[in-house]
Amino acid sequence: MNSAQLLLIIKRLAEGMLTTTEIFALTLVLSLPLGFVFCFMRMSKNKALSTVMKVYISIMRGTPLMLQLMVVFFAPSLLFGLTLSWQGWRFTAVIVGFVFNYAAYFAEIFRAGMESISPGQYEAANILGFSKGQTFFKIILPQVIKRVLPPVTNETITLVKDTSLAFVLSVMEMFTEAKQIVATTSSIAPFIVAAVFYFVFNAIVAAVMGKIEKKLSYYN
Repeated sequence: MNSAQLLLIIKRLAEGMLTTTEIFALTLVLSLPLGFVFCFMRMSKNKALSTVMKVYISIMRGTPLMLQLMVVFFAPSLLFGLTLSWQGWRFTAVIVGFVFNYAAYFAEIFRAGMESISPGQYEAANILGFSKGQTFFKIILPQVIKRVLPPVTNETITLVKDTSLAFVLSVMEMFTEAKQIVATTSSIAPFIVAAVFYFVFNAIVAAVMGKIEKKLSYYN
């Protein structure tokens, strides 16, 4: 393989990387706040709501993400008889599937963080005259964020790699591009280049999360 072919591979994979980055960013931006919502539902004193969310989280964590993407993609047509533009729906289905899957994982991480806070801190805040809102946002939440950051970082790194599962719905992200190039060139080089892209992406994510964790070190 000459340098011109290698540059062409890098160019095509870079274009696929834009879609990969879009999937990553949208999933993270939407699943983190949704994870907090699911966390509060899971911790609700309403038994029915808590049980429903517990079952939902178990299903999301206990079944393959690839299967969930297929269900999201085909459900509107097979269950509700809706006619969709398949090409336009593919990317949306990927985002919906990823968001609801990762929100379930983040919900459990946030729940563990919330439950690790000593009840005495709530009592102390109440004695000092803090409202429930002030107690949560000024005292509890900063500590929860600090404690859950390492597992959230791990899930975020996993998300970078999981974006490759979008290939199951024929979304042209980087891994899909790499597969197509390999099929046409009979060369393993595209997979090697893709691996480098993923490695660099994860290194950047780890560095950013490390800086955030360092800034929150004053809660130690």
